[in-house]
Amino acid sequence: MQISELQNLVEKQGIVFLSYGGFLSQGLIAGMTEALEKEAEYNNLNMGVSSNIFTIFIELAQNMMNYSKTKSTTLGEFKAEGLILVGKDKSGHYYVESQNVVDSSDRAKLEPKLQEILTMNREEIKTRYKELRRSGKDTHGKGGGIGFYEIAKRCDTIEFEFTPLNESKCHFHFKATINTIKE
Repeated sequence: MQISELQNLVEKQGIVFLSYGGFLSQGLIAGMTEALEKEAEYNNLNMGVSSNIFTIFIELAQNMMNYSKTKSTTLGEFKAEGLILVGKDKSGHYYVESQNVVDSSDRAKLEPKLQEILTMNREEIKTRYKELRRSGKDTHGKGGGIGFYEIAKRCDTIEFEFTPLNESKCHFHFKATINTIKE
């Protein structure tokens, strides 16, 4: 592919700064965060935008570590794996997107919280986040609670979808978009 073709592709589709699919660990997350920091410096992102991207990335990666239910064919146990992307679309909006397999029981815990977030404005999200922090409920442990409020505080839109795979598993797709162009 020639440079001009690549530039046309980026103008049409946007660009992916980081893409990872597979097993996740804290060490991998730390390495990917370091790569994102270098990308932010290279692209002269302001501290607020880059901080939002890093926080959302870390929250989604940790959610994938906690909730992924992909069975290892060789060992018969579950592995923390999924797909995570960080990019910039052709409109200048940054996004962090994740996909992984979750238990249907986890869907039952996550979906109502995500639905609630969709009904709230930014101030309501901030207030709810503070309430959860003070109460100690839905903390950053495996509860899928406060982390989604943290993400919603730092982005402009969230989108999610659960697609049933069978009676006990679902494919979970989540996308947070950060608008860097304020109207």
